[in-house]
Amino acid sequence: MKKFFCYVLSLVMLLTMFVGCSSKDEEITTVRVNEVTHSIFYAPFYLAMELGYFEEENINIELTNGGGSNVSMTAVISGQADVGLVGPETVVYVFNQGKEDYPVVFGQLTARDGSFLVGREKDEDFDYQDLVGKEILAGRKGGLPAMTLEYVLNQNGLHNGENVTLNYDVAFNMMAGAFDSGQADYTTMFEPTASDFQARERGHIVASIGEDSGEVPYTCFVATSSYLEENEKVAEGFLRAVYKALDYMENTDTKQVAEDLAGAFSGTSVDLIEYAVISYLEIGAWKSDMSMTKESFDRLQDIMIGAGELVDKAEFDMLIHNDISEVIKKEFK
Repeated sequence: MKKFFCYVLSLVMLLTMFVGCSSKDEEITTVRVNEVTHSIFYAPFYLAMELGYFEEENINIELTNGGGSNVSMTAVISGQADVGLVGPETVVYVFNQGKEDYPVVFGQLTARDGSFLVGREKDEDFDYQDLVGKEILAGRKGGLPAMTLEYVLNQNGLHNGENVTLNYDVAFNMMAGAFDSGQADYTTMFEPTASDFQARERGHIVASIGEDSGEVPYTCFVATSSYLEENEKVAEGFLRAVYKALDYMENTDTKQVAEDLAGAFSGTSVDLIEYAVISYLEIGAWKSDMSMTKESFDRLQDIMIGAGELVDKAEFDMLIHNDISEVIKKEFK
């Protein structure tokens, strides 16, 4: 009898050890993400949340909205957020300030500008020369949306203060409301806001800034160097979850994708979500391998220099860390 109880006790202790190891191995890690704005432009990230891909990597996402890349980047460098979903121009700005534990890009989500130029009247034969003498809400000066817009305008012979007026006074997340209240002749909007305005005949999409600007590393996942060093496996699982969502989008009907995204955009119809997804697919908005190229990073910095926001270019290897995305990419070959 004593031998039997000793056997049972030993078995219980052994099982307890295994349960303890299992709990430790499957410990859920919360990753605090601050997004620059909430848009279908970032659909793969939201899909990873809605489809449980982060959960499969034992990651819980705690999402907050910054309402602008500068605010989101401040959250990252102050330690209020672990990861920022922001424009990479903010990484260059912080690096040039000489901060020791500076943020770096560890995954590129979008491959071009996701905004659409919205006017007050339907214009199926729009030409950029139609903007001569007009006022456009451009967003925060120095922000990538404003700089990319200015780049496209310059390519079409339009220059702020000469033959067109760019209004930088309205905060990024307030632009749609300002335009709706009657301010300016045109504005830029992301989806689903742009399509929603068009559906309600409050505005009309006349051009795609992303299509006209060409490939630019527009929105990325960034974190401080120290965070990535201390949480390498977490960062790897994070990108793997997003990569799964990118792969899912490429192989799934857009109506199904829209239905999957509905939980992330309550109050927006599935039809409108699908329309927005199709719009972004048509312009090649998403970076399927999440690795940034030196050529696109140089183009981004050329845009910044042209906007008067940068003098000397930062080194690619200092700010862009493709090592994690390259590891994940090989898993999906």
